[in-house]
Amino acid sequence: MIEHVPAAALLAALIADWQFGEPPNRLHPVVAMGNWIGLTRRQGFKFRSNAARFCIGLASLLLGMFVSGAIGWGIERVSRQTPFFMAVLIQATVLKCSFSVRSLATAAASVASALHGNDLPLARQRLAFHLVSRDVSKLDESSVAAAAIESVAENTSDSFIAPLIFFAVAGLPGALVYRYVNTCDAMLGYRTPDLEWIGKPAARMDDLLNLIPARWTAALMLLVGTACKCNNRREAIKVWWRDHRLTSSPNAGHPMSAAAGVLGVVLEKHDHYRLGYGQPLPTVASIIAVNSLLYRTVMAGTLVAIVWLIWVATLHSINWNTAGTFSGVLLLVVIGGWMQNRRLSSKHEG
Repeated sequence: MIEHVPAAALLAALIADWQFGEPPNRLHPVVAMGNWIGLTRRQGFKFRSNAARFCIGLASLLLGMFVSGAIGWGIERVSRQTPFFMAVLIQATVLKCSFSVRSLATAAASVASALHGNDLPLARQRLAFHLVSRDVSKLDESSVAAAAIESVAENTSDSFIAPLIFFAVAGLPGALVYRYVNTCDAMLGYRTPDLEWIGKPAARMDDLLNLIPARWTAALMLLVGTACKCNNRREAIKVWWRDHRLTSSPNAGHPMSAAAGVLGVVLEKHDHYRLGYGQPLPTVASIIAVNSLLYRTVMAGTLVAIVWLIWVATLHSINWNTAGTFSGVLLLVVIGGWMQNRRLSSKHEG
């Protein structure tokens, strides 16, 4: 039965995320990763040579990947020596820290709530605090909505689908290594004089690790998009195919252009890109719609991952009773996600 732990841990981690959100900062592994990366940044600033800064960034990246992977491997190995439900609890607790769905949707919903209340300054403040690093001081309502949608779309991949894929393929070590690289890129991957060379190794590694997840996220969005009662699938695919190369990132354009196509809106970052041009500007309703798209994409991705993990487990031992139990729990996850989505929609439509 121990071979079914990963599938059960994934379901438990997702339920925990939906019900409880993020753990306290003092207990969050990503905060510890951030502290280490912050130390790297401070040390890198002491060097003026670009080559030295690059080496500092590369050493920090490789060491952090090794430590994250080793911790994940150790936890996974220890958990396999415990009873089934304890192993699920241990792995689910660690896995939950590698992804975030509820906090992402909540952040977007808070921006939508401020816009719905005609409080543009508050919407800008929430957008900048939770979702984007760009200057938001001159954004109008549609630009704030667009930025929120872009962040949710990109983070559907970065914050869930990518760690899900790495967990499905490489277990806890894969999920934690991905989370470290992505956090490193988020903190260091900027083209500023101070950070460009320190963050270049992390940025390139992050691009590499997200090649498949970003495209898989776009595919899932396009697949479930018609269920959101938004744009038609043919038009959505057209927008994605036409616009996914318009961003500077080789990956971010895929989920963002897919979301633009599915929602039937234009997403523009001034002087950078314009995705879905020719479509209407986004509104508060578009933010609510992208949260719905987020939940549906998460459920679709989880379903595929569960099927994959169960199939891998059956290569070792076929246990149809256990598989049936997992199917029942998965149904509860789908129902719970739907109810969560309805509560979110009802709250902001009212």
